[in-house]
Amino acid sequence: MEEFHKVRRLPPYVFEQVNRLKASARAAGADIIDLGMGNPDLPTPQSIVDKLCEVVQDPRTHRYSSSKGIPGLRRAQAAYYARRFGVKLNPDAEVVATLGSKEGFANMAQAITAPGDVILCPNPTYPIHAFGFLIAGGVIRSMSVEPDDSFFAPLERAVKHSIPKPLALILNYPSNPTAHVASLDFYRDVIAFARKHEIIVLSDLAYAEIYFGNEAPPSVLQVPGAKDVAVEFTSMSKTFSMPGWRMGFAVGNERLISALTRVKSYLDYGAFTPIQVAATQALNGDGSDIEEVRTIYKKRRDVMIDSFGKAGWDVTPPEATMFAWAKIPEAFASMGSVEFSKLLIEKADIAVAPGLGFGEQGDDHVRIALVENEHRIRQAGRNLKRFLASAEPVPGNVVALNGRR
Repeated sequence: MEEFHKVRRLPPYVFEQVNRLKASARAAGADIIDLGMGNPDLPTPQSIVDKLCEVVQDPRTHRYSSSKGIPGLRRAQAAYYARRFGVKLNPDAEVVATLGSKEGFANMAQAITAPGDVILCPNPTYPIHAFGFLIAGGVIRSMSVEPDDSFFAPLERAVKHSIPKPLALILNYPSNPTAHVASLDFYRDVIAFARKHEIIVLSDLAYAEIYFGNEAPPSVLQVPGAKDVAVEFTSMSKTFSMPGWRMGFAVGNERLISALTRVKSYLDYGAFTPIQVAATQALNGDGSDIEEVRTIYKKRRDVMIDSFGKAGWDVTPPEATMFAWAKIPEAFASMGSVEFSKLLIEKADIAVAPGLGFGEQGDDHVRIALVENEHRIRQAGRNLKRFLASAEPVPGNVVALNGRR
């Protein structure tokens, strides 16, 4: 039977090949160190869990909630933006709660996209950035992911040569998967371009609080006039180790927030009210929970860079996020990211995410997630060292492993 039209537009799920091999290896008794899926392993802070448990005892909170987000939660998100970025938001008109930033992106695509609309999207990038719009009937035009001067020449060409003119530009800094961080000057140039050409800017700021330098990543909404064209998506998944709680936000341009809110009102009743109340408490906290999470990821990053480097794989230290974007070692480069990821499972008991899953421009990289503790990451380094020592490059950039090719 022929597949449905929207399903046909989606490519095969690249990660599934690696996931099947990982499951098979575990079923056979292998101890797989899973650095693949970006699924935080840290527990949600106890104070947030305690608030959930307290509120859930009230049967009044068991009824349908608010799709837009309860008022206290929207006020807390507006207060967070004021403290963190110096950005003033109207919690009634410029803030909407989402079921994680992924759902927010997908429903924004449904809200604003007409069939054939052109969306400018970085490549590589987090899959929902492209596929949310493909499902909605849009057309993706790939853009550079580097937040520097090289970003703007392709942007100019896209506006000049795309028919129809691009509807929206997607930004994702700190970037998943590349970990690039954008500067406020870069955002100023992007907003000036978007206002000139009347292009919507959709910024994914899910990793705003997972950074390792002295300067915190900025928000695009810090640019004067950004709210004329921009909406920004954030998530509590990584910031507060709340991935399964599914709580995020979209904030910014009132017209776009209104469109997203209206679409959501037809599709969901919002997160469970006790979750929203607990999330409100988290946002109104003193920031110590955020600092603890950031410190743990920094230690893990440093251990991974050190242990993988000693094993013979030099990985560029990420400035932010819970990921490292690692170029495939030269001896394995011709394999591509999927086959190399499968090889790591088979020969080193390590799972990573193939870069191809984030776009064809990522096929010479893999993404390493910092979702195992320091001991396990060091163990991965030891496994990797044994694997690389047994792999001998042979002509044609193919690798011989234990006498096999």
